[in-house]
Amino acid sequence: MNQQATNGGRAARNRKDTLNLAGWTGAWLVSLAIATFGPLVAWNGVVPMTMAAIIVNLGIGVGMIVANKRHLRGLDELDQKIQLEAMALTLGIALVVGLAYSLLDVTNVVPFDAEISHLVTLMGMTYGIAVAVGRRCYQ
Repeated sequence: MNQQATNGGRAARNRKDTLNLAGWTGAWLVSLAIATFGPLVAWNGVVPMTMAAIIVNLGIGVGMIVANKRHLRGLDELDQKIQLEAMALTLGIALVVGLAYSLLDVTNVVPFDAEISHLVTLMGMTYGIAVAVGRRCYQ
């Protein structure tokens, strides 16, 4: 019975941490959209407004990082291991592929500009696949 109470408490805390992380992530995405599109459609490129939007985005980003850390700390050991391995793989691939991609742009091997959105997409796909594979391997 004590084990069930502990697991129930952990599940409730994980749910709370996950919702908290989702809220911070959503707020960060909205603030990123405002910082990106505000200068184009809302305030006509006024630099102080743009700087304020970027500073707010950075502040919310810090909150998202703290929420992510809290979320990870609340996971059980197996889920922490899966997350750590997925994050390590994502970091390594992003660094190696991102720099190679940048070199292709800088040396004019590719006829287009290397965009950060391409790297973010690669990171998201790598992380998602790594978590799915980790869960399949360990559970």
